[in-house]
Amino acid sequence: MPDKLPAAPPRTFGHVAVLMGGLSAERAVSLRSGEAVAAALEGEGYRVTRIDVGRDIARRLDEIRPDVCFNALHGCFGEDGLIQGVLETMAIPYTHSGVLASALAMHKEKAKAIMKPAGVPVAEAKLLSRADAAAHALPPPYVVKPVDEGSSVGVLIIRAGTNDWAKLIRDGGPAEQIVMVERFIPGRELTCAVIGDFVTEVIEIVPEKGLAFYDFEAKYAPGGSRHELPADILPDVYRLIRKYTLAAHASLGCRGVSRADFRFDDTAGGTGELICLEVNTQPGMTGTSLVPELAAYAGWSFGELVRWIVEDASCSR
Repeated sequence: MPDKLPAAPPRTFGHVAVLMGGLSAERAVSLRSGEAVAAALEGEGYRVTRIDVGRDIARRLDEIRPDVCFNALHGCFGEDGLIQGVLETMAIPYTHSGVLASALAMHKEKAKAIMKPAGVPVAEAKLLSRADAAAHALPPPYVVKPVDEGSSVGVLIIRAGTNDWAKLIRDGGPAEQIVMVERFIPGRELTCAVIGDFVTEVIEIVPEKGLAFYDFEAKYAPGGSRHELPADILPDVYRLIRKYTLAAHASLGCRGVSRADFRFDDTAGGTGELICLEVNTQPGMTGTSLVPELAAYAGWSFGELVRWIVEDASCSR
C-alpha cells in the first residue's frame, strides 16, 4: 500500500450533480453531507447542482444531464446498490462503490460471509425477525441491529439484567423486520479508511456525555464524541486494523472511498480480540465525519478530498 495520498487530480469533469437527502432513515445526515460536498466542489471550480433524491431521480438527471454524480446518499436506496443501478443504466459516471459491492457491504450478514474467508475477523451473529429476536437469541450482552441500515440507526445493546429487554427489541421496529443479533464486543471503537489504494491512519472514537456506544448522537451531534488520531493502541493492533481495512475493502469489491469500523477488547480480563463490525461504502461528509478528518491528517484539504472522489468516478464500478 502507498505511504501517502497522491496529489489531488486536476479537474476534468465540469458539471457535478450532488445526490443527497433521499428516502432512508439517514436522510437528515445525507443532506448535511451533500451540502458540505456541494459547497466544497463549488470552491474547487465545479458547476454543481444539488438534487434532493426522490423516486423521480431518473427524470431529474435526464433533465439536467450532469457530467458526473457525487453520491452523498446514506442508507437504503443510496448505499445498497439501487441508485448505483440507476446511474449505470443511464451511463452517468458516479462516485464510491458499484452495484454489487454496495449491496454486499450494506447487508451485514452477506458482508461477513465475504470478509471472513478473506481473513477479516467478524463476530458471531444470527438473522432473525424482530419478534423472534425478543427471545434472547444469544446470551447477553449482545447487539440487535437492522441488517441493512447504517449510522447506528435502530441499534440496541441488550445487557445482562436489562429490564424488559423484549419490549425494547419489539419497540425498535415492525415485528417482521429482519435484524441481526450479534455478540457484543466490549472495549474500544476504532475506524480506518481506504482512499483509492491508500490506507489511512486509525482513529479511536470515544463517545462523550455518558453515551453507551458510538450511536447516532455520538456520530453527528457536536461534542457527541472525541476522536483520538492516531489511536493510542499497540503497534501490532494498529497494523492489523490497517491490514484488515484494506482486505475488507478489496474482498467486497469496494471502489473510491470506504471506511471499516472495529471493536478491540482490551478491557481488564478481556479477550484481546479485534473484530470488524462493518464496512461503510458511503462514509459521512459532515462536520463531525471521520473520513475528512483522516484525509486532513494525511495532508488533504476537504476540497482536495471531494475533488479526488469526483475525478475517480466512473461507470462499471
